[in-house]
Parts: sequence; C-alpha cells; structure tokens
Amino acid sequence: MKKLVIFDLDGTLLNTIDDLAAATNQALAALGYRQHPTSAYLRFVGNGINKLFERALPETARTAENVLRVRALFVPYYNAHGTDLTRPYEGIPLLLERLQKQGLKLAVASNKYQEATGELVKHYFPQIAFSAVLGQREGLPTKPDPLFVKEILKQTATAPADTLYVGDSDVDMQTAKNAGVDACAVTWGFRTREELAAYHPKHMADKPQDILNMLG
Repeated sequence: MKKLVIFDLDGTLLNTIDDLAAATNQALAALGYRQHPTSAYLRFVGNGINKLFERALPETARTAENVLRVRALFVPYYNAHGTDLTRPYEGIPLLLERLQKQGLKLAVASNKYQEATGELVKHYFPQIAFSAVLGQREGLPTKPDPLFVKEILKQTATAPADTLYVGDSDVDMQTAKNAGVDACAVTWGFRTREELAAYHPKHMADKPQDILNMLG
C-alpha cells in the first residue's frame, strides 16, 4: 500500500505547453532569434528552463551567455503570464482530492524553477495540502537526479517502497529509477506511450482514474 504519491508538474498535472512556448518565443523574438511553433516545445521541455532555452536557440547561438539573456526575458514574462493558457488536465483536480481524502501524502517535484512551481500549484490546486512542492533551485541538480525525490522522502518520513512517482517523460521515468521508487507513466502529457513504455515503468495510466484504480 502506497503512502506517498509524488507528481511531476508540466505534462502531468498541468498542460503548460502553450504558456511555455509563448514566454520563450517572446524572449527569442526580442533577441532577434527565430520563434518556434508550440508543437516544437513538446521536445524542448523536460530538463528545466535553461535546457529549454538552449534547445530553442539556433545551434550557432547556444552559449551560456545567450541562455541567460533568454532567461532574463522569459522569467518576468512567465511570472506574469504563466496562467494565461495553462490548465489542469481533465480529471486531475478530482484525482488529487480523492487521494487526499484517502489519506495519502501528496507532493510535487518539477524541473520548473521554484518560484513558478510554487505559484502554479497554489493557483490551480488551492484545495490540496501538498506535503512538499519542489522545483528547480540554483546550485542544485535537476531531475533525473534523485535529489528531489530523496528530499521529499525525508520531509515526509516515507520509505521508497511506500512511494509512487507519477510523470509524463523519460526524465521522470529515470528519476523514479534513480530514486528507487515505483514509477507510473502518464500518457496524456508531452511524450508518447511508446517512448514511455521503453523505460518499463511499473504502471502506465491513460487517464487520471487509472491512478485511482491502481492505488485503490
């Protein structure tokens, strides 16, 4: 019986791709670089925003300096517009409420920077008392490093065997493996079922109800 469920944010709880694309495109345009269709961002995201900017920049412009220039324009825009088009996936609010009612501890582990992670969780899920909400923080490694999960396990005094990690990407599947916890891959996010199946997660969910069924 699981006691703790850790969720990825982007592509798992929230469909954030339109706002991420808009914020990155406005920064690229301001710096004179080519913008990308929203669909391209499905391949750019997953490893934190600095890696997102690196992938969005032209190959010849992928320097640390340019990544910081994009970031300086992206962050204030995203902080102001990160909820313009973002929405929870259908069934997610009900899933979280039911898991909370069952007494499970809930947490978020995201490669999105900490400020935005906290604000989005608070904005879209005010009714959920998450035990921990961790995003990317300066000087600390991002997923798939197991640091996030290990911090949450420590904060919640939960054993790896009592934990389920839920995510939508290869990064999430690797994170769960590196942390020694069971993984549930969700197919409604930013990666295909085939890509996720290649990592042999213990569970796969095509809709939020599937997570309720596997935990119930």
